[in-house]
Amino acid sequence: MPDEVAAPPLTVAEALRRATAELRRAGIEGPGNDARRLLSAALGLSAAQVLARSERSLRPEEVTCFGHLISRRSTREPVSRILGEREFYGRTFGISPATLDPRPDSETLIDATLELVALEGWHARGLRILDVGTGSGSLLLTLLAELPAAFGVGIDVSLAALETARGNALRLDLAGSVGWLAGDLVDAVRGPFDILISNPPYIPTSQIAQVEPEVREHDPMLALDGGPDGLSFFRRLGARVEEIVPDGWIVLETGYNQADAVATLLASQGLRKISVQPDVAGRRRCVAARTRN
Repeated sequence: MPDEVAAPPLTVAEALRRATAELRRAGIEGPGNDARRLLSAALGLSAAQVLARSERSLRPEEVTCFGHLISRRSTREPVSRILGEREFYGRTFGISPATLDPRPDSETLIDATLELVALEGWHARGLRILDVGTGSGSLLLTLLAELPAAFGVGIDVSLAALETARGNALRLDLAGSVGWLAGDLVDAVRGPFDILISNPPYIPTSQIAQVEPEVREHDPMLALDGGPDGLSFFRRLGARVEEIVPDGWIVLETGYNQADAVATLLASQGLRKISVQPDVAGRRRCVAARTRN
């Protein structure tokens, strides 16, 4: 009987080709990018190193690890959930099952807030910033990194989310600039603050089943469900906002088709200088309003 011929070792290039094809069959958008990120994790290499070593052979344990990661992504588990971290505004944040996965749309809120700080001439001021529903802390910690003189408070109903946020503050060397508070949205907060930010739950309850599985099956429901029309949080906030921020700005992320409704609601509560900022796709994503002139 002739000797069996061993299969050639799997190279980086071939592993990427096969994984990309598998993810494409699973309906994943951007399958090549996801395959590269997951192979980088499996090999412990940077994306640049992976691309530069296309002929490198994978060890058996690396093949197994990479196959497991690709299988998870094929079921629509987000890459950020698989890796346990997300890049946001140029920094890396740990995420957990208790936190929302921060997405590029939310960077609009950061840009809008920094523009308002510049408008007010507040860069050197010891601002007090409140983040309602802080989750991983990505919004608040990003602003604190960009505004070194500021101090922030992040509130969340989930103790597990606050633990994730604390870990991110430590990794970013911002633990001395922030405090964390467990509570239900704005009910446990006492002002005054100069700026209130929030990426609240804003998906109408009846529409959650239609959201892509990467969100619906992996983000915490508390961070998604905005009530019957998606505006429950905004109404609750509007009733207390001038108490919490007596002389400053609130900056809120909204659903892609909610900005006008939220702006109208805030105007009915007496807020001023209301503006809407589009996200990277041109959708009206972020509403800002001033309390007192």
